[in-house]
Amino acid sequence: MASRKAMTGLVAVAATTALLLTSCSSGGGGSDADNAIDGEVKGDIKVVTWRTDLVEDGTLEAYAEEFTEKYPDVTVTFEGITDYAGEMLTRMSTDNYGDVIGIPAIQPDQYEQFLEPLGETADFEDTYRFLPAASYEGTQYGIAFGGNANGVVYNKKVFEEAGVTDLPTSESEWLDALQKVKDNTDAIPMYTNYKDGWPLTQSFGNLGAVTNDPDAPITLAEDPAPWTEGTDMYAIDSLLYETVAAGLTEEDPLTTNWEQSKVDLGTGKIATMPLGSWAISQIEQAAEDNGASADDIGFMAFPANVDGTQLAVIGGDYNLAVSRHSESKAAAWAWIQWVVAESGYTETQGMVSPLKDAPLPESLSDFEAAGVKLMEINAAPAGKEGLLNEVSSDSQIDLYGPIYRQKLIDVARGAADGDKDSYFAELNERWGASVEKLAG
Repeated sequence: MASRKAMTGLVAVAATTALLLTSCSSGGGGSDADNAIDGEVKGDIKVVTWRTDLVEDGTLEAYAEEFTEKYPDVTVTFEGITDYAGEMLTRMSTDNYGDVIGIPAIQPDQYEQFLEPLGETADFEDTYRFLPAASYEGTQYGIAFGGNANGVVYNKKVFEEAGVTDLPTSESEWLDALQKVKDNTDAIPMYTNYKDGWPLTQSFGNLGAVTNDPDAPITLAEDPAPWTEGTDMYAIDSLLYETVAAGLTEEDPLTTNWEQSKVDLGTGKIATMPLGSWAISQIEQAAEDNGASADDIGFMAFPANVDGTQLAVIGGDYNLAVSRHSESKAAAWAWIQWVVAESGYTETQGMVSPLKDAPLPESLSDFEAAGVKLMEINAAPAGKEGLLNEVSSDSQIDLYGPIYRQKLIDVARGAADGDKDSYFAELNERWGASVEKLAG
């Protein structure tokens, strides 16, 4: 996987999920935050990353060269992990999991066990976006390595050939648009990436956008029946179910291929894929590398609206953190601050900068033109930071993974028993029992 965590983005929900300054002692985040990790900026640091593509193409090495011009007493090395989400959880059972990491799906109350505290969250709030996902009880443990908007990457040329003139803003309009793609082009209307699994989690990043609820993670954690019409979860999963049931996805989901899907979307063999905005630059590059145009690639909001207004959640990518076991903590913290603020990463990747005063990326120009309103998810109230994770774990409904969504697809395509109503009822029963147990 040349890209990405499984969720994205995901707003402030702790699995994803989710994303400074120029030195450990210069301003920006507040003096308490800057001085949380004291010491001389020197030593060897290993950066363990999910961005295997940036390791392989030399981008991160180029960043390291620039960084060491400023901090000549630091040596930076990199390790890219393809199955980052899974392997990092295994590695963290040891003391040797790198100096700088992207926080994997650990519970917020475990942050102190594995990560070095950076300072009080309040000291960062005036400067940075996306703080809640890496904050616990008022302490900040990570800074997002950029941010994403959630929505759908689509091929403009395919839509034009299909006769789709207006971007869909509801489920029915979405199904109509994709049916036009199926009837009038040779493109697959929507590609699920079922086999790789993690892309199925991307739509979960739209939690809150359907109902304009910035407290959506807690709303979900306390809702005994969230797969009921009128909720975010119902809309997100209904869209997937109905798209598959209508025959508007690939014929054999068991053979999907993520890397090839980027090429196929870029060249017009696929019309849409629900993904975060992090994927835009990769698909544009795939288009250009295969004889198509990056200008064909567009980004739309999730097809839903609140009183005629579409919303899109923006949230942090993996949060960069310093290992509790690092022997070069000051150097690791200096790297995080530098790479986020000075490397140019967010600009070249078309991502939303964690710096509040930075402009939005050009990749979101389609949103601005369509009048899409951007929203962030609020931090969970004190004492409820890990509640959504707890309910998800107790109910064995993997909000941050692909399993229940793969079953949803199987039901929709007739490869598993039931229908949408029966499967949503099952999810509600399991979820509701856990809500009563944990949140009630």
